[in-house]
Amino acid sequence: MIAPEFLTTSDGMRLAYYVDDYTDPWRPAPTLLLLHAAMGHAKRWFAAVPSLSRHFRVVRIDLRGHGESQVPPPDSPLNMDRLVNDVREVLDRLGTGPVHIAGNSAGGYIAQNLAMQSPERVRSLVLFGSTPGLQNSQAHTWLPRVAKEGLRGFLAATIADRFPPGHDPGNVAWFLDEAGKNDAAWIGRFVGLMASLWWMDKLPAIQCPTLLVIPGAETVGHAEDYDRMRALIPDAEAIVYDGLPHNICDIVPDRCAADIIAWIARRLPHEVRS
Repeated sequence: MIAPEFLTTSDGMRLAYYVDDYTDPWRPAPTLLLLHAAMGHAKRWFAAVPSLSRHFRVVRIDLRGHGESQVPPPDSPLNMDRLVNDVREVLDRLGTGPVHIAGNSAGGYIAQNLAMQSPERVRSLVLFGSTPGLQNSQAHTWLPRVAKEGLRGFLAATIADRFPPGHDPGNVAWFLDEAGKNDAAWIGRFVGLMASLWWMDKLPAIQCPTLLVIPGAETVGHAEDYDRMRALIPDAEAIVYDGLPHNICDIVPDRCAADIIAWIARRLPHEVRS
């Protein structure tokens, strides 16, 4: 894997990001930004990057406090505007102009808010298992368990919410090991923020084409929330991955990448290499 580059944000945090670009060098390449889930990092996209980076200049960010990015001090402010500004500052550093964004779970929360706040910066959205926040979810029950069982222990005990039976045990173990490296106090703050937020009524402000990719056996979100999202976002479509729990980007990364490429090629055909 390529080494990260780093940006010092406007509030002094060291943020890691990666650029994967294997597009034809004689053609202008659109940018696709990948935003990972809570407790994850940019490397969780590893299996999707090879095919995506032939069509797009792929930018992956380690959200603050995750992966190679700095863990903010306990007394630092944390809110959605700060997380959105982190994304803006990376895109400004790279001079991208408007981008396509694929967001997984909490990464999709940040993508939604960027699209609502700065519609001129977002060409399209693909949201994987990503409702408008976690307030209408079971997330508020996670934090006491994490405090008691530890982050890895909690995730191992609830692995059926994330991976289907019989999934590659090596992948599951890697997921647990990598998630367990996170700073538990920071994850508590991060997930606590997401569990306090709900912006369903603001979704009409998303003006770009949006694809909702819904885990058919979802337990983190609710099917009716995805139905409402599809009704409220002016230009939204939805597909369901039948029988799969929350972590669809980890379970079927090739399918996720193929659906990103096919959907953007259909909606914005000039943006994708034929």
